Amino acid sequence: MTEFGFSRRRALQSAAVGFGSTACSALLHAAAAADAGHSPFHFQPRVKRVIFMFMKGGPSQVDTFDYKPKLQQDDGKTLPFAKPRVQFAPTGNLLASPWRFRQHGDSGIPVSELFPNVARCVDDICFLNSCHGTNAAHGGAALKLHTGSDNFVRPSMGAWVSYGLGTENQNLPAFITICPTLAHGGRNNWGSAFLPAQSQGIPLGVASQPATAAAVRYIANPRWSTAAQRTQLDLLRELNEKQLQQNPAETALEARIQSYELAFRMQTEMPRLQDLSQETQETQDLYGLHDKVTENFARQCLMARRFAEAGVRFIQVTHSDAFVQWDQHGDLRKGHTKNALEVDRPIAGLLTDLKQRGLLEDTLVLWGGEFGRTPTAQGTTDGRDHNPEGFTMWMAGGGVRGGTRYGATDEYGYYAAENPMHIHDVHATLLHLLGMDHERLTYRYAGRDFRLTDVAGKVHHAVFS
Repeated sequence: MTEFGFSRRRALQSAAVGFGSTACSALLHAAAAADAGHSPFHFQPRVKRVIFMFMKGGPSQVDTFDYKPKLQQDDGKTLPFAKPRVQFAPTGNLLASPWRFRQHGDSGIPVSELFPNVARCVDDICFLNSCHGTNAAHGGAALKLHTGSDNFVRPSMGAWVSYGLGTENQNLPAFITICPTLAHGGRNNWGSAFLPAQSQGIPLGVASQPATAAAVRYIANPRWSTAAQRTQLDLLRELNEKQLQQNPAETALEARIQSYELAFRMQTEMPRLQDLSQETQETQDLYGLHDKVTENFARQCLMARRFAEAGVRFIQVTHSDAFVQWDQHGDLRKGHTKNALEVDRPIAGLLTDLKQRGLLEDTLVLWGGEFGRTPTAQGTTDGRDHNPEGFTMWMAGGGVRGGTRYGATDEYGYYAAENPMHIHDVHATLLHLLGMDHERLTYRYAGRDFRLTDVAGKVHHAVFS
């Protein structure tokens, strides 16, 4: 058995509790490869897990992590080149950032005063300044980011990671999403589509509710002993498996069998992981857990660390609420100031905590929204429109060159100009860090092989350490 692989015994045990024929086949294939001395991975992984911080609405790159002196200089002037043919809404002249940028760390990377705490972590971060997509609407762009497709139901990237690697902890799901948004793709953003149902994300809470509600309810059953529950579940599984034998195409029943088994196993660890009171006061303060401004996202980030430490393969946290959080078509100063105050300290706390615990070495942290924003003004000259043509995401953690900026937008921050990194490229690079070749991680469905990156995607090796 390799460090990340499946043993034959583990594969057979998993199959016995209702994975079904397709998933069982995949597990047995991996087990056979491992027993034959071949790693189930395409190459040596650099990280074991991913924490994805989704900033819903589209943070402005030119106001956060992509400093443009020319934009500051030409404030109020006309953009000297053509705007995209397809735009979400009309915009006017250039709008300088209202926030100052300062250089930070040994790398001297400029960061907006919106993120003073993240700024102290720049030497651990690789800023991807040349990201770009294809959709200027929230729904399509969010789906593209999460699933690789902006107009079809496809498996989410967390589901692909779950399908490809499974979980490190059999008592926990491989993929957990904390406070996900129900808008702009909704469940499809963490769904498994045609992949085996157990690959889908397990949602804890929703974005429109406080993070204190992000918990698995009824995780314990005080009325029945563990042995009694196990007996009941074995009987139920036996009945369900007989039904499944008669109707093998009932994937929903297959998924239900597996969900019952996982729910039973979760009783041993989930209550402990959900109890943040176990953390020291120092750690809670590091995330800003008791600050009214930061407590909601702080709780998400601290839960993410605890799940990562416990062996969950893919964890997503979402900064949003009942509105589209970072979507400042107007009131840019007010909106981005509020948003940054809510997430800056928790994000820095997460990076610091992971590093102190030695977890940042084998954890990839990915930050970003579905697109960026225009350097041109919208509305009352205090807003920016959607901009998928060029924006910033960033990575931190194992295998990534910290203290670097990769790629670049033009001198105003509108288009990806140097080393353009499409969303498919982001996905391909992420999978590579996990030890998977995006062209070989496929699933046969409806007569063709599907993959997260569709028929595109390029690994950007230059971001690797």
